[in-house]
Amino acid sequence: MNSFQSILKDGSWHPAIKQNQNAQLVLVFGSRTLACDEKIQQHIKSNFPSAEVIGCTTSGEILDAQIYDETLCLTAIEFKHSSVKVVSVNINSDPGLAAKQLADNFKDKTIKSLFVLSDGQMVNGTDLANTLEANLPNGTLITGGLAGDGTRFNETVLWHNSDHGAGKIIGCGFYGDKLHVGHGSMGGWDPFGPKRLITKSYDNILYALDNKPALELYKTYLGDHAKDLPASALLFPLLITHSDDSPDVIRTILNINEHDNSMIFAGDIPEGSHAQLMKANFERLIDGAESAAQNALSTHTKNNTVEQGLVIMISCVGRRLVLKNRSEDEVETVKDTFGSNHQYTGFYSYGEISPLVAGGKCGLHNQTMTITSLFEKDE
Repeated sequence: MNSFQSILKDGSWHPAIKQNQNAQLVLVFGSRTLACDEKIQQHIKSNFPSAEVIGCTTSGEILDAQIYDETLCLTAIEFKHSSVKVVSVNINSDPGLAAKQLADNFKDKTIKSLFVLSDGQMVNGTDLANTLEANLPNGTLITGGLAGDGTRFNETVLWHNSDHGAGKIIGCGFYGDKLHVGHGSMGGWDPFGPKRLITKSYDNILYALDNKPALELYKTYLGDHAKDLPASALLFPLLITHSDDSPDVIRTILNINEHDNSMIFAGDIPEGSHAQLMKANFERLIDGAESAAQNALSTHTKNNTVEQGLVIMISCVGRRLVLKNRSEDEVETVKDTFGSNHQYTGFYSYGEISPLVAGGKCGLHNQTMTITSLFEKDE
């Protein structure tokens, strides 16, 4: 496979876009204003006339080992032996139905993996992951993420060719026997404080902990940070320990409701589970990104050497807020792990979609670095 990358900033592409009639897929992450500009859309499409163009708004764009804001980061991919199929659906009033409709377009058992981009405000990421897992052919690897909107939490936008707007889910299916798709997902946060019982919740809305209003209790822990909610909640996610044997998950707040003292999360908060606050550990966050890269690389080959490929990084906006100027450290450690024979892109998100382990069930994660890696073997 071959890939070409460019970034649109300060009114021009760097480097200038090169026409490629054979590119099948173009990933574009970044500014809604730029992505929805008709002239920019036409420029991309005229240079990659055979390609499906997909992307979303972000909380920071990743290109190579650098992070940008309010740009467009473009990666055009030409596969030698593989193919892609892209479908987008509108959520309307029923995200679950939309996810089912999306999955119904990828029933072919030859599908290798599905890369998913979703609206980051209108979807329960747990339901999205579970619906796709239940309706795709067994063994289909599902990875991707929820679009971001900086720390504003107002509206996320996705695009598929010239169709752009909020309330969308996009699926990109990858096909081909010579295509290898790797994945890895890891956090790096430390729990602290008491575990509290989730006594009232519904899907991804948390109402009460230990029979006390959840938002009110959470504000007492945040102290001065409470005035900056919901953005400040990204600094203190919750560790959810399930009442059954399912793995623990980290959940990030998407919004709050002052009227009923509730908190809206990116994924499910089951009643009967326990919640515990978490805080950042800088070194463990960087180590988590490295572990995610090692896991993705190990799914390709035992000796950890592969030919030229593409690495898509989707990291949580909360990690960026905590790491601040060290955010590029986690991107650089991924590049160091894979090496210079790959190209790198991605974005900071409101949620990450991936199995935790090879062969495991797909799920929604928060506060992780999640990696999807692609390369083709010629033999």
